[in-house]
Formats: sequence, structure tokens, C-alpha cells
Amino acid sequence: MRVVAARLVALLFAFAVVLAAPGTHAPAQPAGESVPAPTEPADTPAAPEADKTVREGFPGILDKFLENDFDATDTAVAEVAASGNPRAAIIIEALRDERLYFSAEKKTVYYKDAGGRLFSAETGEAVTGEPDDLAAVDINNRVRRGIDAALGSLTLMAPDPERRFQAAQAVFKSREESALPALDAALEKETDARVKLALTEARAAVILNSEDASEADKLAAVGVVRARGDQEALNLLSGLPAHTPNAVQRAARDAIAAMQSQLAVWATVQNAWYGLSLGSVLLLAAIGLAITFGVMGVINMAHGEMVMIGAYVTFVVQEYIRANNPGLFDYSLLIAVPLAFVVAGFIGVLIEQGIIRFLYGRPLETLLATWGLSLILQQAVRTVFGPTNREVGAPSWMSGAFTIGQLNITYGRLWIIVFTMAVFVALLGLLRFTRLGLEMRAVTQNRAMAASMGIRTARVDALTFGLGSGIAGIAGVALSQIDNVSPNLGQGYIIDSFMVVVFGGVGNLWGTLVGAFSLGIANKFLEPYAGAVLAKIAILVIIILFIQKRPRGLFALKGRAVEA
Repeated sequence: MRVVAARLVALLFAFAVVLAAPGTHAPAQPAGESVPAPTEPADTPAAPEADKTVREGFPGILDKFLENDFDATDTAVAEVAASGNPRAAIIIEALRDERLYFSAEKKTVYYKDAGGRLFSAETGEAVTGEPDDLAAVDINNRVRRGIDAALGSLTLMAPDPERRFQAAQAVFKSREESALPALDAALEKETDARVKLALTEARAAVILNSEDASEADKLAAVGVVRARGDQEALNLLSGLPAHTPNAVQRAARDAIAAMQSQLAVWATVQNAWYGLSLGSVLLLAAIGLAITFGVMGVINMAHGEMVMIGAYVTFVVQEYIRANNPGLFDYSLLIAVPLAFVVAGFIGVLIEQGIIRFLYGRPLETLLATWGLSLILQQAVRTVFGPTNREVGAPSWMSGAFTIGQLNITYGRLWIIVFTMAVFVALLGLLRFTRLGLEMRAVTQNRAMAASMGIRTARVDALTFGLGSGIAGIAGVALSQIDNVSPNLGQGYIIDSFMVVVFGGVGNLWGTLVGAFSLGIANKFLEPYAGAVLAKIAILVIIILFIQKRPRGLFALKGRAVEA
């Protein structure tokens, strides 16, 4: 017991010593006095702060791309566009084309040019080595709309009116509210009427998409968009935001109904234009066949290959000009037209002299012989030029398009129609005012009587076949601008050419003209309902039924031999 008691006393004594030691408990303070805060020794270092330095200005804007977050990227795009930095457009275009990169390790944003060279987005200086963690800045559809709006606002004040117009169109599609100040500034300075209208329409689109615009402004914007009247305007009014006032929605519904009626009319006009365009192509391909078929009664299945040869002559001419005198490229088609006529016409004369003249009066053998000849010509072209498509460029005066209301007209198609009509008129003049034309008409109407009058029918046959083949060659020059130049080019037009000739009337040029345009327009009006393949089948059935009633076509030739 004494041992236990002694140990207990020792423990109590040790505990008392600990409590009495300095710093182990706070000393008692007088009532009403505050306890002073403990101070750290002067030599104790401060805790290091996290490295969260936020840069200001343009570098700070670029830092938002480092987050690679869609919201941050969208904000950065708008701020880069508003910064006024000379590289703003370059950076945003790089983001649009997925050429904007960042390095999380170096905390730096880069962009690549079209050649793949790396540049610093902040300084614009070239970078020699790529960082190991280089990654592209991701974008989505919302960011893309912001990019379009930003690029539009950057070029709204460009010196080139066409660039300003395109910028206004980009803002109209994006409808980003951040572009409104730039639109207002551009409208104040704009003097070009076309660009000013585009800016006004873009401003209306932005206002309709804005939550802060007044009801009166939105009603006025509906009127501006309605006056535009195209499919994009219709889509804009059909997709108004949910916060749009009821009065604005009613006005938009009325505008949509009116625009739909107008667009239906313009769609009909557009189909008619497409039909005229297709008809001109069919006429150009069939007009040479109408001559040979009418004068000689020869079913020439190799006629399409004459078209193909004309297209390859155009390719050869352009390749020669590119290699020797690029400045003449805009004149390449004008140079190719007479060359294609001569080459295809010469080949046609050789075919008539070497094959056709021995098969007159034997239509089945003529058909089989010319079909075999077409295969030989296709294989010859494959051997010389290869089986792949060849590039034939369009000169500057055939590039681009223009609009009339909602009708879009390309210069290429327009020039082909003009060229086709010029060929048609020239051929009519040849048949009407030249000795060869008179002899051709005489042989067409009554071969035996023409021969008895001293006309050398064999010579007329050879020249007629050469003329038809030459016209097919210049048709190939035109078709090279709208179709693939390949060994199979002619096969796509031979059946349609025969349909045009039979429907219009064998040997009658006016019948060929009416037949080509009729079939072209009918085809384009049937395609939206039946599809391209079924439309062609329907046209073929219609022609078959028509021939049952009028075997000689729309405009039958007149003459004793013909009537017999």
C-alpha cells in the first residue's frame, strides 16, 4: 500500500510540474481586457500563395483559350474581336479552321498558318519547336456561330464592299448580339446601297434574337426580314426565341405565310431556269446528231464520243496554256472551240469514209458498227489520258453568279445557253444561205432527186457527217465546264440526244430546239416529285406514247420522199 501511495504521489507531483510550466496555459487576465493576438516570430517565412496571377489586356483574353472550355472560348472570341488587336482576325480564323493550339505547360496560345508553321498568338512571332503538350482548342456549334459573328464584325468596316457584304451576311446568319455596336457604326458610314441593305438586314436579325430590344424595334425588324424574302429569312422568322412578344410572333406568322407563297413562285421560276439550262445542254449535244440522222439516216452511236473528244481537246489546250502562257487562260475556251470543231470534224469525216459509207441502207449494221467504234474510242482515250477524270478550269468570266429576286443564275450556265443559241443561229444560217446548206436540205428531202440534179450526194454525206461531228466537238467544250471530263462523258448524253431528235422531228433544227427545251423543263419539274431516275423513265414513257400518235415528231420534214 505504501508503494502504491508513493507512486500516486509521484504522478500527482509530475502533473503539477507540467501545469506550472510556462506557455502551457494562458495566464489570467483582468476582467474587461482583451487577450492580445499571438504574434509570429519575425524570422518565420510567410506561406507561399498559389500562382493565380491574372494578366490584363490582350494576353489575359488569350489565357481564356487555355481553359479549353466552350463557354470560355466563346467569351474569348468575342473579346478578341473587340480588342482591336491587329492579329484578332488571324486568331479567330485559325480557331474556325481548327488551327488554334495551346500549351498548358507553357501557358501559351499558338496558331498555325496555311503552311503549318507555328506562331505565338500573343506576339505573332514564329515558334521554332512545338511544345510536347500542344493541343487544339475545341469548338462546337455555338462557338462557330460566335466565330462567324466575330469575323463579320471585324470586316464590317473593310475597304472592299464585297468583304463588307459577306461580313453582313455572316452576322445575319449568326445573329450574335455582340455584333450590334459594330453594325450600328458600319451603317452610319456605309455608302454602298447593296451593302447598306445587307447591314440593315443583319441588324434586324440581331434585334429579333435579342432579349433587350423593344417590341417596336422587333416589329420593325420583322418587316425588314420579310422584305428580304429568302429561305434564310423564312428560317429566322420560324425560329424566333421563346421570349418574343406575342405581337411580334403574330407579325412573324403573317410574314411567313406571305414569304412561303413568294418562295413557291420563285421555286417554279428556278425550276424553269434549270430546265432551260438542261435543255441548252441537250440541244448542244443533239444538234449535230439531228443533222447526220436527218440527212443520212445513220444511227450514229459514236456521236457521244465526238462530244468526249471535244472535251479532251479543251483539256489539252488548257494544259498547254498553263505550261507555256498562263496569261492566256481566260481565252482557253475561245481557242479550244475552233480546235475542237476541226479535230472532231476530221475524225467524223474519217469515220464516214472508212466505215459508214459501206453500210448505207443497213441501219442495224450501222448501229452495231458505230457502237463498237464508240468502245474503241473510249479505250483509246483511256490509253492516252488515263481512266480518271481530268480537270478543266473555268475562266474568270464564267465564274460566279448573280441573283434576280430569289432566282440564282450562274455565269457558267448563262454563257452555255448563249453559246448554244449562237451555234444554233450559225447552223441555221449555214443551212439557209450557203451552197452546202442548200445541198444538205435537198439530199434530206429527196436523195434520188438531188443526185439526178447533179448534187454529189457522197460528198454531201461526208461533209454533213463531219459537220455534225464538229458541232458535237464544240458541245464537248461547253460540257467540260459542267461535267466530268472522262472517257465516259459522251455516254451520258447519247440516249437523251436521240430522244430529243426523235421527239422534235428527224432532221428539223427547230424541232430539235423545241424538243430539247421541252424535255429539259419537263425533267426538272418532275425531279422534285419523282426523283432523277424516275423522272427520266417518265419522260421516256411520254415520248414513246407521243411517237405512237406522231411517228415523225413535233415538226416533220416535208418533201416527196419524206411524205412517201
